[in-house]
Amino acid sequence: MVGGAKSVQSTKIREAVADRLFLGIVYLFLSLVLIVILFPLLHVLSASFSSPAAVTSGKVWLWPVNFSLVGYKAVFQNSDILIGFGNSLFYSIVGTLINVSFTVMLAYPLARKTFYGRGLIMVVIVFTMFFDGGLIPNYLLVKSLGMVNTRWAMIIPGALAVFQVIIARTFFQSLPDELAEAAEMDGCSDMRFFLQVVLPLSKPILAVLFLMYAIGHWNAYFNALIYLKDNSMFPLQIFLRNILILNSENSDMMTNVNSLLVQQGLKDLLKYSLIVVSSAPVLIIYPFVQKHFVKGVMIGSLKG
Repeated sequence: MVGGAKSVQSTKIREAVADRLFLGIVYLFLSLVLIVILFPLLHVLSASFSSPAAVTSGKVWLWPVNFSLVGYKAVFQNSDILIGFGNSLFYSIVGTLINVSFTVMLAYPLARKTFYGRGLIMVVIVFTMFFDGGLIPNYLLVKSLGMVNTRWAMIIPGALAVFQVIIARTFFQSLPDELAEAAEMDGCSDMRFFLQVVLPLSKPILAVLFLMYAIGHWNAYFNALIYLKDNSMFPLQIFLRNILILNSENSDMMTNVNSLLVQQGLKDLLKYSLIVVSSAPVLIIYPFVQKHFVKGVMIGSLKG
């Protein structure tokens, strides 16, 4: 008996040591991943607050060198970038509201077992997820609707995303059927039940939809390249693309900045500053919806 007890105890000790060793390896691996992800972010942020000369000479690593706001001054003094920032906000806010409204209005009926033909409709919707008409037919469609070179071209063609519909539908399916039965017995209409019962219980999935659609609109630039011709309607990402990829910044951007600073690296400094400015809204919003986002994704992906 004593020998058996010692054997069990030694086995538990070995298991505990193995568990600690495994956790140590996991933490080490995750720490390396965190460093790999965090270093570029800190480098971009530090470079945006450094002087043009420090950026050009490669002195910036994790902390700003010769702290300077020249890059941000040049960014916010440029009228095109301010217009692009305002346009991106408009597309993100209005487009997200339309996206979420359409997604919920489609996903909720498809989640109700009493909705006749929901299986066939879901098959047709999923079919569009894998097969697309292509770029030219899409352009001809948008043109025939008179939306070319209008703000609606950035919103209406992508007003509904199949993947988000599937997530929302799965979430609505997880709601107890007894709620609808109890509301029906109390004489509650379908619309009232949806507005007063379903929506208040759907905050997690609504947070997921808002964040997904908002990030999509904020980062969108391809539709602008295709459908928009007027610079006054370009989103911020177009101007960011021109500077980062095409290196074709507007000469107005340099109006109030000394030309010597331009030669020393203002172009590179503008790139870092624009990256920070374009990423800031998403980074600010995400912590407020992160709790609901995780919950909504887990429920929407595992149930139903």
